[in-house]
Amino acid sequence: MTHDASAHADPLSAAQAAYDAVRARGLKLNMQRGQPSDADFDLSSGLFTALGEDDLQMDGLDLRNYPGGVAGLPSARRLFAEYLDVKPENMVVWNNASLELQAFVLTFALLHGTRTAPQPWVKAPVTPKFIVTVPGYDRHFLLLKTLGFELVAVDMQPDGPDVDAIERLAAQDASIRGVLFVPTYSNPGGETISADKARRLAALQAAAPDFLILADDAYRAHHLGTPPETVNFVALCRDAGHPDRAFVFASTSKITLAGAGLGFVATSEDNVKWLSGYLNAQSIGPNKPEQARHVKFLSRYPGGIDGLMRDHAALIAPKFRAVDETLRAELGEGGEYATWATPGGGYFISLDTTAPVAARVIELAEAAGVSLTPAGATYPEGQDPHNRNIRLAPTRPPVSEVYTAMGVVATCIRLATEEHRAGQGQGRT
Repeated sequence: MTHDASAHADPLSAAQAAYDAVRARGLKLNMQRGQPSDADFDLSSGLFTALGEDDLQMDGLDLRNYPGGVAGLPSARRLFAEYLDVKPENMVVWNNASLELQAFVLTFALLHGTRTAPQPWVKAPVTPKFIVTVPGYDRHFLLLKTLGFELVAVDMQPDGPDVDAIERLAAQDASIRGVLFVPTYSNPGGETISADKARRLAALQAAAPDFLILADDAYRAHHLGTPPETVNFVALCRDAGHPDRAFVFASTSKITLAGAGLGFVATSEDNVKWLSGYLNAQSIGPNKPEQARHVKFLSRYPGGIDGLMRDHAALIAPKFRAVDETLRAELGEGGEYATWATPGGGYFISLDTTAPVAARVIELAEAAGVSLTPAGATYPEGQDPHNRNIRLAPTRPPVSEVYTAMGVVATCIRLATEEHRAGQGQGRT
């Protein structure tokens, strides 16, 4: 029988030995961005043959010409109106990224004001502000900062954003122009807003007359289990007397092909006219053949969009289980080293280290061959004030690599925590 000296070593020495062993494996794994896997993309290979040489028309329009205006093909507007539970008249269907549509809405408001209050936001006496949720989506922070907004962070809670804080902030500061967040399976924690909080956001009394709700519903159909109750911000805001308050964005980026999808937005009919007017000044219209082939492919797929998303879930759910199983096995369930979300859908898992060592964990993981989302990415300016949050993105690698990568991450968490406890992590976090 061999004697394992590490069994009697102090916790730091044991953690260091375990880390040295995984680092010696020479791994090269990436869990940094929430991308679909090749198997997910393969589900949509039919897109490439959805339009034949004779498919030159849709909705009575010649797809080769400048058809249908800037709001999108009528068939595409009908399809995605059903997806977002609104009327086709409430839809603008555009090109690949919903983030681009968010940028359009914000830019047009900065330059021209909104339909409700047509005073350009850039002409206000103070810098316009926008509320964001934390931990949150780094691309939201980047977009808002690039456009010149000051970011005001509120916590994401188990049932959605901290609406108490949003109500208080919006009521007292007219420079706060709105809130941008993910309502269903939030990035990274997987939280879904409750119906009560959604109603409160729709009805809140803001100092700014044109306070906006920008809801990035990127994961609306990305269920891994029983779907939660989704909210209809367009209807809620209309019923609350703020019909032009809500813009609900989504895309097919993680439904079909990330690089060749469609972005779309649901809002009031008046806002559709407002947005279309500015889009018309800069574009003849979106890519209508792309819209046509998406309509044909998604309409023909067994079960439609829901059927396609069930097939995605069959590929993704085992990867989420791999994260949870590995962390439980390696770190235990008592929160000695970390706590983490077990979301019912979406694309990410949020992990919080017990000690303030997130940056050190990511540094150690990188040196051991596992790339994670940069420390602080889930907070504005890339600065996590607690140095605890790590966003895990398990969707791209195969299941076997997720198990391996999470074993490395758990080893790094133990080492970083024991370093901190021993006073050796000071100044390296």
